[in-house]
Amino acid sequence: MELKIKQRISLSAYFFLSGICFATWASRIPTIKTFYDLNEAELGNLLFIMPISSLIGLPFSGWLVSKFNSRNPLIIAFILYSLSLIFIGYSSSIFFLSVSLFLFSFSMRIINIAINTQSIALQNTFEKKIIGSFHGLWSLGGLIGVGYSTLLLKFDVAMKDHLLSIAVFSFLVALIAYQFLMKNDKPTSGNKLIIGKPDTFILLLGIMVFLAAVCEGGMFDWSGVYFKEVIKEDVFTLGYFIFMVFMAFSRFISDKIIDSIGMKKAYIISSLFISSGISMVIIFPYFWPAIVGFSFVGIGVAAIIPMTYALAGKSKKYSAGMVVSIITTYGIVGMLLGPPLVGYLAHLFNLKTAFILFLISGLLLIPISQLFFKTQKDMMK
Repeated sequence: MELKIKQRISLSAYFFLSGICFATWASRIPTIKTFYDLNEAELGNLLFIMPISSLIGLPFSGWLVSKFNSRNPLIIAFILYSLSLIFIGYSSSIFFLSVSLFLFSFSMRIINIAINTQSIALQNTFEKKIIGSFHGLWSLGGLIGVGYSTLLLKFDVAMKDHLLSIAVFSFLVALIAYQFLMKNDKPTSGNKLIIGKPDTFILLLGIMVFLAAVCEGGMFDWSGVYFKEVIKEDVFTLGYFIFMVFMAFSRFISDKIIDSIGMKKAYIISSLFISSGISMVIIFPYFWPAIVGFSFVGIGVAAIIPMTYALAGKSKKYSAGMVVSIITTYGIVGMLLGPPLVGYLAHLFNLKTAFILFLISGLLLIPISQLFFKTQKDMMK
């Protein structure tokens, strides 16, 4: 088998496993909310820990991927990622849960930078676009993670046993896949952050990642709660599940669609799907409209992050790892403000009203993306 094919398969495994682990945590948020008897604002405070941890991890992740080949930080972070998932399940107090979430998010930050740096480097060895398929596998992992969670909830399996099984499986597969990861992707230039006037290229990409993170992160953290408390559905993972199904499906076909219509139109279509889906969920808070609405949102958010990372790899100022690290920071800020803000708005008003935040974020993708392509004419394709 050709070397780059082996590298693609092994990197795909890490995207897949990362999706499973994150979905496992996110699907259990309603369980944690009930177990600790948290209101929406208190849950918002708890969720606030994760983006703060990711921001703290910014200098570490950027330094690691520029100092070493990305495979080394990736395996170390994945070990910590698996362990922290176990710690979440076995936490016996809010304090220990908070510490576990801090470690979980910190390691996830490094994983995200490392796997996306690898994906950009590997993309350069292929003529056809492949980045969308990696993110599709992340979503597929998330889909399987939610499906597995739903099954275990059906049989009343304890959360600690659930998280332990996923962590052990992910750890073992990650160790096997590690030996086939790309080894020589350490950048030779563009590794130092230049302080000065904001770079328009990076600023606009960062804002798009920010808006996508508000929508995508919000769906991860609040879709289950919305289905449980607004839709009144006992199987509360269903909303998250349908969102992940359509996001995964869309990411697997996004590369071909983008090749056909171009990124400029793809951003507009994505924005329209997000805004129409959220509108449907808010206006018609019933089972089938919510199912259709969440599927639209999944289709809408699917291509935004992969497209934006692909554009980031074309930077003439920084290495791929450095650009990914910088624009991911915007995404972290999106997660920092988005899900907790939804919790506070829901506490002040109601969860339906709070979801307007996702509607606004989705609509703003149109003017920001079109401004990017207007100022960066060489990125039109």
